[in-house]
Amino acid sequence: MKRIGVLTSGGDAPGMNAAIRAIVRTAIYNKVEVFGIRRGYQGLLEQDIEPLNIYSVADIIQKGGTILRSSRSEYFKTEAGQKKAAKVLKDFGIEGLIVIGGDGSFNGGLKLSKQGVKIICIPGTIDNDIGCTDYAIGFDTALNTAIDAIGKIRDTTSSHNRVNVVEVMGRDCGDIALFSGLAGGAESIIVPEKDYNLDAICDKLLRGKDRGKLHSIIILAEGAGDFNEMCKGIEERTGVVTRGTTLGYIQRGGSPTSFDRILASRMGNKAVNLLLQGADSRVTCIRGNQYLDMDIDEALKIKKEFDMDAFEIADILSI
Repeated sequence: MKRIGVLTSGGDAPGMNAAIRAIVRTAIYNKVEVFGIRRGYQGLLEQDIEPLNIYSVADIIQKGGTILRSSRSEYFKTEAGQKKAAKVLKDFGIEGLIVIGGDGSFNGGLKLSKQGVKIICIPGTIDNDIGCTDYAIGFDTALNTAIDAIGKIRDTTSSHNRVNVVEVMGRDCGDIALFSGLAGGAESIIVPEKDYNLDAICDKLLRGKDRGKLHSIIILAEGAGDFNEMCKGIEERTGVVTRGTTLGYIQRGGSPTSFDRILASRMGNKAVNLLLQGADSRVTCIRGNQYLDMDIDEALKIKKEFDMDAFEIADILSI
């Protein structure tokens, strides 16, 4: 293999740049040309492609976001769009493509592999909602961002004897809420994977108030409910002033943690080596601290498992 491409797709995640850097430098070390495709699959369709070299990826390991940028493409979802994308790659002489993103990006890669393109996918999403891997690039950074924000919110909440509902990202997966709540000492954690009882939550808040507790933090994953309605419901039931905070897109930005930089570097290196070994339609993953790979189709079928043990521990510690 003499020429490969790399693109980032879907939501950006801290550590994507570290993965791009690892891909480019591993390829160049092995005397393989690398082309960066800007704006994901849409940029591929529009031939927004440029060669990358060692200097292209200098000083990016510490940067959040993605230097290749990202976008979504409706046309690429069609068979005609996929055939056009495959032709663009062929015209550029790109023999293998590395895709960094979430399950939507993986599905796109799977479609391209059926058009004869050699594809390797790397999981990059702050939600950590990809079942085939213990960790996706960006999750650890987003988690630490949320924990830092919760600590600051706790300071002001305790000063005013209030309850604060903190909404974090996680439409279908509650990992950010679960682990930021556990690490941040939240009184309650609300996630899409578990039903909740607002009356029971309020009873816990009132018990805490009766024993002199000055404040309470509730962590809500965005896919588990509306934080404005929750604030209103808590205040009506407890009489305690309740405010809400949505962390939003600050969770996607920022310099990646050392964990995410190492994870991205190792996955980027592995992705290139897989292509050089002739692999096709594979996903890099980390399971039990081992860096592995599996078929894209198989990976997409693996359901993300919710960590019930961690959830129960957080509940016990929040009494």
